[in-house]
Amino acid sequence: MSAVIVIDGVALPERLIAEEAQNHPAATPEAARMAAAHALAIKALLLDRAHQLGLSPQPETDEDGREETPEEALIRAVLDVEIEVERPSGAECRRVYDSTPERFRAPPLTQASHILFAPKGEDAAAWRSAHAAASAAIAELAWHPHRFADLAETLSDCPSKGVGGSLGQLSPGDLAAEVEAGLAQLRDGETSSEPVRSRFGWHVLRLERRIEGRQLPFENVLPRIALHLESRAWMAAAARYVSGLAADARDCGVALSVTEDGGLAPGALSLGDLLSDQSAVTARLEVWLDQADPALAAQARETAAAAGVSLAEFVQGEISGFIQGADDQGWTRLISAAQGSDDPALACVRAILKSKLKAPGRSYAIVRRH
Repeated sequence: MSAVIVIDGVALPERLIAEEAQNHPAATPEAARMAAAHALAIKALLLDRAHQLGLSPQPETDEDGREETPEEALIRAVLDVEIEVERPSGAECRRVYDSTPERFRAPPLTQASHILFAPKGEDAAAWRSAHAAASAAIAELAWHPHRFADLAETLSDCPSKGVGGSLGQLSPGDLAAEVEAGLAQLRDGETSSEPVRSRFGWHVLRLERRIEGRQLPFENVLPRIALHLESRAWMAAAARYVSGLAADARDCGVALSVTEDGGLAPGALSLGDLLSDQSAVTARLEVWLDQADPALAAQARETAAAAGVSLAEFVQGEISGFIQGADDQGWTRLISAAQGSDDPALACVRAILKSKLKAPGRSYAIVRRH
């Protein structure tokens, strides 16, 4: 049986965490392990909530043709049912538009042409030869600028030669950075005076015209702003919802267990049953504790008597205190103590008592040697 740890109120086999950690790159193996454990715990809580709501998976296919798994479909369905956000008002959208107007400008457009001289090899001589050819074309264009399209059709090593070297209308990022930088130095209708190098070869550039970006009207970008605000609100609501599920599970100590094959099972412990039924504590605990650990039983009775309560009341108080104050590590240690026991609940009670009661001190005889 794999070791188990408790994260967010979910008992998880270490083996599954180790497998999931591969999907969570992190600075350290421990950080990847904890990220994987939290992801598995949240997944379990969401799937359990789907079952509570009686949802059935209805997998959808995304724009790339990828179909959801049944578990992904259930998680999406839970969030669709449980999370509601209000559509942002026009005033909210207007505040975003007015506070960050630079975000709502049409990008500048560049209409340009080029003649590419690709080197016929990887060595320096091939690059020098290509550069010389590009320089010769620039010299020709200095005398006959109207021949740019003709030279492109004859000399260019780019498919754009078929349209006279025209690259069409370009947005920032459409071209290699060196080419964009070269075009930025030109005025409308101007041809570069020097070849510009990129990883493709040497370029003779011509800027046909540049269209500066303009501010987009609010009405044109309103749907985009509204979608952004609604998506952001939904993400925040989803985070709060998931945090709430985890908090509720932690309040239960161990709300769920994930089995070795990834299935869901009830929480591994039943301490709550002992808390709610004092007779069960009295009837089962005293006999079991006397047999399992007579010294601990005697110490528990002595401590209970000193406090003026019965053994059952004392044990219930210790269980209640543990449930209210234990963190995930505390629950992990408790489950480890219970693993392999015929009665996990009683094994956990024993572990709680041992952690609370001090072990009897040893007596030593001091022998004075002469």
